[in-house]
Amino acid sequence: MSHAMDPDIINRLRRAQGHLGTVVGMVEAGRAVPEVVQQLQAVEKALEKVKSLLIFDHIEHHLFDHAQAATPEARRSIEELKALTKYL
Repeated sequence: MSHAMDPDIINRLRRAQGHLGTVVGMVEAGRAVPEVVQQLQAVEKALEKVKSLLIFDHIEHHLFDHAQAATPEARRSIEELKALTKYL
């Protein structure tokens, strides 16, 4: 199974998809812009979290696994990269 198929990631994407559907319905119904924007913010945050999870997962399961056999300097670089993901 691909690490990207993690149930948590899929659930988060489905939740974001549901929120986006709600936003579409709000726009179609002519809801107030502040309400729509608030819901869009929730969708954006949900997608940002999924993106971070996917990137960290990739680092952990692909790059980091390959770095296990690498030099100590390469392993430190991977650790630094993992630490930087919190700023995504």
